[in-house]
Amino acid sequence: MIKRYPTKQIYVGNVPVGGDAPISVQSMTYSRTRDVEATVEQINRLHFAGCDIVRVAVPDMEDALALKAIKERISLPLVADIHFNYKLALVAAEVVDCIRINPGNIGEQSRVKDVVKACQERNIPIRIGVNAGSLEKQFDTKYGQTAEGMVASAEYNIKFLEDLGFTDIKVSLKASDVQRTVDAYRMLRPKNNYPFHLGVTEAGTKFHATVKSAIGLGALLLDGIGDTMRVSITGELEEEINVGRAILKDSGAAGEGLNIISCPTCGRIEADLVSAVDEIERRTKHIKAPLNVSVMGCVVNAIGEAQHADVAIAYGKGSGLVMVKGEVVARLEEKDLVDKFVDEVEKMAEGNE
Repeated sequence: MIKRYPTKQIYVGNVPVGGDAPISVQSMTYSRTRDVEATVEQINRLHFAGCDIVRVAVPDMEDALALKAIKERISLPLVADIHFNYKLALVAAEVVDCIRINPGNIGEQSRVKDVVKACQERNIPIRIGVNAGSLEKQFDTKYGQTAEGMVASAEYNIKFLEDLGFTDIKVSLKASDVQRTVDAYRMLRPKNNYPFHLGVTEAGTKFHATVKSAIGLGALLLDGIGDTMRVSITGELEEEINVGRAILKDSGAAGEGLNIISCPTCGRIEADLVSAVDEIERRTKHIKAPLNVSVMGCVVNAIGEAQHADVAIAYGKGSGLVMVKGEVVARLEEKDLVDKFVDEVEKMAEGNE
């Protein structure tokens, strides 16, 4: 497991963020929040996909007034995303579990004071959500849309909240490109101990968003930076959760789920490896135990990898081995190997839960 930067722990509803809490995965609905039925339906989809925290847009008062009905029908912690109109935050704070404000467009300090007071009264946190594309004028003028400008904005707003006696804070520093995003988070991290919400904003469609987020969020997670995260995808909601979970697992930032080792396709493969791995992924998706499993298609690396895996298949010509902790437990025809492999993974997973 990666050694994470020590941070203050806050709560978004019943989900701890920071400290020794697992890194949570978030998403955001795309329905008009005033459409309670559609918003609840999307939140339920996210819940079943494995989402930990959900955020909704609150662009006007009709959306703000719908939050109460939404909150009554969901189980996920609810975050209100506020831009421009601070009065919407005051209404939302009566219902939701966290307020996200954008310092670049929320307005003068007296308005932020009112938002802080409302959050203090209900003991809910505030996310200072800095975006490179909407910095306050003084920081944009001095630094431009740079990592330095994002960090200066975050530091200014953190101090402002602290001066009001408010410290239930989490911070995000998002840009639409990986380099500025990573630079900003790395620059700010040593300067405070508040939990960070990670994300590359406006990352694009599934393919590009997955690549950008894997590079940016993965790099930060490997540095021990990050307490909660959202993968921003122009597409279906569940994909944000799937990609986020995969980044956490494959970076080593989350200690659950199978790490499936399988060889690249090449001319030496002696089995239908693609179909086998697809089937194994599908049949083991529910397993949370942190196991290393190996599915190898020829003799070159199969035995070597299998000896270091918890459970492994080593394919040969028309047949193969199933191995557990380096020991052969079955020699079977190719058609029977996946069933035996999944059985052994299930048994080991039960023993590790």
